[in-house]
Amino acid sequence: MATDIPVSDLQEPVAPLPAPSAGGRTTKEEDEISLLDLLIVLVERKRTILWITASFAILAIVVSLLLPVRYTATAILLPPQQNSSLSAQLATQLGNLGGVGALAGSSLGLKNPNDLYVGMLKSRTVEDAMVQHFELMREYHKRYPSDARKAFENRATVDGSGKDGLIHISVEDRDPRRAADLANGYVDQFRDLSQHLAIGEAGQRRLFFEQQLKQANQNLADAEESLKETEQKSGLIQLDSQTRALIESAAALRAQITAREVQIQGMQTYAAGENAQLVEAQRELEGLRAQLAKLGGSSDNPDGINVSKGQMTEAGAEYAGRLRDVKYYETIFEILARQFELAKLDEAKEGALIQVVDPAIPPDRKSFPKRTFIVVGATAIGFLVGILFAFLQAGYQYMKKNTETRAKLAQLRKSF
Repeated sequence: MATDIPVSDLQEPVAPLPAPSAGGRTTKEEDEISLLDLLIVLVERKRTILWITASFAILAIVVSLLLPVRYTATAILLPPQQNSSLSAQLATQLGNLGGVGALAGSSLGLKNPNDLYVGMLKSRTVEDAMVQHFELMREYHKRYPSDARKAFENRATVDGSGKDGLIHISVEDRDPRRAADLANGYVDQFRDLSQHLAIGEAGQRRLFFEQQLKQANQNLADAEESLKETEQKSGLIQLDSQTRALIESAAALRAQITAREVQIQGMQTYAAGENAQLVEAQRELEGLRAQLAKLGGSSDNPDGINVSKGQMTEAGAEYAGRLRDVKYYETIFEILARQFELAKLDEAKEGALIQVVDPAIPPDRKSFPKRTFIVVGATAIGFLVGILFAFLQAGYQYMKKNTETRAKLAQLRKSF
């Protein structure tokens, strides 16, 4: 017997088909944006894009014409070859130069030896000398030297990292001739600084003996003045030849001892204790002291020489003491003067601290502004801005046509 089955149970439910749009595309297809749609947006708004691009280009032309023209002059230097011991010596010389001292302290591990000289060129001492010599406070309209120094740093570049191994000094200025003068003046101010720094064994000796020579010259002048006063007070006193010879010999020995001590002190600044020259100088010092001891005196007790004071009046003894001082300082001055001249010759043999390969000359072309680069770059930026504006404008119009987004836009305007 057949069972009755309702017709509704035999039919399977069927999902409703999406209603086609007016153009025959579904909603999902409408939401997809093709490259052709983007191109249509750009073509429809080509005038807007061209107007924005032209505006940027015209503005760039005007700005590039209004910008002040600047010229860059470059001087190229050849630094001396430098070894590790020389770097260590220089590190002890630059303690008072701020950041340069820290740079020199690590000079033993420098990858590029030019970095040491670049640091010296950028030191505050050199830059302050440039500010003062070229009156950069007035040129840059700065009230304080530190501000003028910073302004100069923004216009000057010192680079020693090139593959050619040279140091390039570039200075920018509105006047091409002044730019060349500043670049060459940079080198001159660095040389003035280097004269006060002993950057080598001969330079250290030269600087040391120069200081000692000034002191010896002052001591000699004081001793001669004392002898002159003694002669004026007691009259001219003639000493016998034996006494005079003894005084002069003792004074010469004392002077040689002092000069040798000064020499040893100077050598100890750059030579180790086992240095052959240092050991020889110490041996010679002991011999001179032994010779002075035979005369009955010493460097600490110069009045103990074997002069019979009983045969001399009090005025004669005072005169002999003054004469001994004069002879002593004369010998000291002569010895130090010879050492100073030898050190100067040795320093000259080492060559100049730096050599100028190419001095700076007034440039014939400006370095700033680069008008072509500015105009081309601004035009490209304007074109991209125009495209972005066209897309934003198209998106805004699309949202205005959509019922849901139009209501949200109205609410947003109302909130503002």
